[in-house]
Amino acid sequence: MRQRIVTGVLAALFFLTMLAAGSRWYALLIIVLAVIAYQEFVRLNGAKAREPASLVGFAGILYLVVPWNVLFGWPVPPQQTVVWLLMFLFFALTVFSQNRTSIDKIALLFIGVVYIGVGFHYMIYTRWMTDGLFWTLLLFGCIWLTDVGAYFFGKLFGKHLLWPSISPKKTVEGAVGGVVISVATAVVFAAVRPELIGWKEAIAIGVIVSVLGQLGDLIQSAYKRVRNIKDSGTILPGHGGILDRTDSWIIVFPFVHLLGLLPQ
Repeated sequence: MRQRIVTGVLAALFFLTMLAAGSRWYALLIIVLAVIAYQEFVRLNGAKAREPASLVGFAGILYLVVPWNVLFGWPVPPQQTVVWLLMFLFFALTVFSQNRTSIDKIALLFIGVVYIGVGFHYMIYTRWMTDGLFWTLLLFGCIWLTDVGAYFFGKLFGKHLLWPSISPKKTVEGAVGGVVISVATAVVFAAVRPELIGWKEAIAIGVIVSVLGQLGDLIQSAYKRVRNIKDSGTILPGHGGILDRTDSWIIVFPFVHLLGLLPQ
């Protein structure tokens, strides 16, 4: 637990420093995290990082995550076009390799590109919005404090298991506590910047972010259980890999934009 706390505090300080330093520094950090996350995903699925299918996946991650037009002024095709081209390239690999690269493998690697690439894309996109620092901190605050609330409410009041076949320690009481703390966090943000968000919108964001964040965590837990592993990696002592730490982020950031909860 001591190692977990020390690692968590140091990682959070570094992350928040990069976030506050500006959009470009934050974007650089997110790009690096996305590449590491996809590498973990590749390894989880029994592939090697340097094989052709994985390289196509890494290319897809870089396309989706890097804000090419903002950073470099480069025109890029629409995401749906590139997603289709990635699918085509993955399928072509099965032909050119004479099925040594199986369709099962490319299907998993393609899912990983969409799952990780779109999730991390919206993390950068949110920071680049007007008042992006505020909106990014709001979402991260709700995500992180959901975890804190769920942990302590679960410890103090947890009696009913939430989903024991996937995550045997999570409780219904902990999940509810996470939602309560997330809503309280969002309301505090609304009190600080009432011109940006009203309390009704804050409550909605607090509830939705907390529920989606906990679902994102369960999705990754379910996947790791299928693969019979505890952590996606070892880069963060006491915390596991990047996917372990960002599973909630990957789901929350795209969803709040799809639901129109943030200004466009």
